Amino acid sequence: MDRPFIFINSAMSADGKLSTKERKQVRISGKLDFERVDELRAGTDAIMVGIGTVMADDPSLTVKSPERKAARKAAGKDENPIRIIVDSAARTPLEADIFKKGEGKRIIAVSNSAPAEKVKKLEEKALVIKTGDRKVDLSALARKLKEMGINTLMVEGGATLNWGMLSEGLADEIYTFVGNLIIGGATSPTFTDGEGFKENEILELELLSAEKVEDGMLLKWKVRGKRT
Repeated sequence: MDRPFIFINSAMSADGKLSTKERKQVRISGKLDFERVDELRAGTDAIMVGIGTVMADDPSLTVKSPERKAARKAAGKDENPIRIIVDSAARTPLEADIFKKGEGKRIIAVSNSAPAEKVKKLEEKALVIKTGDRKVDLSALARKLKEMGINTLMVEGGATLNWGMLSEGLADEIYTFVGNLIIGGATSPTFTDGEGFKENEILELELLSAEKVEDGMLLKWKVRGKRT
């Protein structure tokens, strides 16, 4: 395969929302799921988020457990996986937590139409990869990441990036923690936004496992592909 193994990990409310209509992050899962996500991060080569997630939540995307960080170091790796932001217009704030917290490499993926001055400033903070005309070409980016030695990639949203990965056939598996909350809102982000599939394009999934975790449910899916 000319791209990494890619899996999407997300927590959503019982009605499929990632956050409120103000795009404010809501605590959906508890301590056990937090530990599961930290374990996933520690075991992957890179973590990817979209610029919307950075602007709304300012995540550091670091491994939190001292033991997991130490295990990565002992294996000759950085404490944290490579952290990647998909940011077509180079809008990533220079003071974002991803630059301030934790050691390790950072990558900003921008389009070829991103403002040159903004790109230049980001290049002082991270490796900048240019691909695509108006939007980042996710397939080309995935191939480039594979060439760089990234074999496993964890995608942590948001809804627009999830849609991009799924619509371009780039996601292998999906892990969703469904919490015991109802958020509602026609404009609240869902697990996948974007244009949406037509009937003959709908993706089918294969349920790998379903496990009750605290007050929610962890679902693990394999992406089968378009419905036939």
